Amino acid sequence: MSAFSQAQGNGVHALAKASQNQENLLPRLRATSKNVVENQENVQPKPGNRTVLGPLESNQCKQPTLRGTKQTSSQPFSCKSEDYGKSFAEKAAAKPAGFQIHVDEPDGACSKKQVSNKKAPMDFSPLTLNPTVTRLRQPLATIDLPMDMSADSPMDMSIVDGEEKSVNVNEATDYAAEIHSHLRDMEVKSRPKAGYMKKQPDITNSMRAILVDWLVEVGEEYKLQNETLYLAVNYIDRFLSSMSVLRGKLQLVGTAAMLLASKFEEIYPPEVAEFVYITDDTYTKKQVLRMEHLVLKVLSFDLAVPTVNQFLTQYFLHQPVNNKVESLSMFLGELSLIDSDPYLKYLPSQTAAAAFILANHTITGGSWSKALVEMTGYTLEDLMPCILDLHQTYLNAPQHAQQAVREKYKGPKYHEVSLIEPPAKLMLV
Repeated sequence: MSAFSQAQGNGVHALAKASQNQENLLPRLRATSKNVVENQENVQPKPGNRTVLGPLESNQCKQPTLRGTKQTSSQPFSCKSEDYGKSFAEKAAAKPAGFQIHVDEPDGACSKKQVSNKKAPMDFSPLTLNPTVTRLRQPLATIDLPMDMSADSPMDMSIVDGEEKSVNVNEATDYAAEIHSHLRDMEVKSRPKAGYMKKQPDITNSMRAILVDWLVEVGEEYKLQNETLYLAVNYIDRFLSSMSVLRGKLQLVGTAAMLLASKFEEIYPPEVAEFVYITDDTYTKKQVLRMEHLVLKVLSFDLAVPTVNQFLTQYFLHQPVNNKVESLSMFLGELSLIDSDPYLKYLPSQTAAAAFILANHTITGGSWSKALVEMTGYTLEDLMPCILDLHQTYLNAPQHAQQAVREKYKGPKYHEVSLIEPPAKLMLV
């Protein structure tokens, strides 16, 4: 055997081994799909078999089941489109476009993008520096400046007299009122349309709930910040407020939104190839990147938006509560993400206030303080409609079809608050 043939054989062996290792990566998040019928609103998943959003197509075929999940042969799985080799023109004539601009949107909001179905090889190699740029880069010259420690430094030193002191970056008492006012202004400008689902021809609220439920699990698997989840859901709702999306592309929208939110919020966001993998290779890396570009165009690159999580942080700083109240407030806030109806009609500041009040009342029997009334301008009477809706969601949470949020908050990290029984009746004063 020649040296070239031997090297080629070793390369094939290495690729096979890498593929085998990759198959063992994140088995819990390999996206399986259940049979989706036309009347999605009336279909509820069986208990114990969580539905993970995949490409919701009419063609059905068997796919590998989720490892560790019991699956029967009577449960079909949705498969990838069979018109793989058709040209774009043939596919466009056979089925409607994946994305269309809503009629009520101003012209020029976005252009329809052609999505390629051609499989691209996945790249799992880490990012490396360009050697040419590295060679040209010169080391920084040292600057010798006299250090006069006699005067007080305007910088907040984290170590004083050899002891480390805790610094909370959210505590900015001098600017608290201005920050809150700015967030209140921005939440109005960046809110999605409450009734956008009525204009969607091919997706439903149930499909959106499945998508968000899956994103909760993705966030937990990659240990992403809670704020990343809130941002991703905001991007999805704002995108769907302007664009009509076919069900086969809904997961692609959610994947691109989570990728954008991770890049915006995380220090070390997951790579694109990892997002491709958790969709069970339903989409290619090129498709995810193209969708990311489309989402950015539709959102006009406005990614810094106020969320329920940000307002809860402000309320905790203004009225300190115990850890269980904080965790329960966060749990109720994430429950509001699953169902677009009725929570899209409320502003994030209102939903956060309702979550805070309901959690505080459940744990301590407390309510909405006068200090928070003065800070937010919301009275208890103003917030009652949202509180009642959130209380009903809290009561129905154990029976909800999507359980990822409850499973997340069953752990000791969040003081097992999802196991706390909600009050049967609210006695708020």
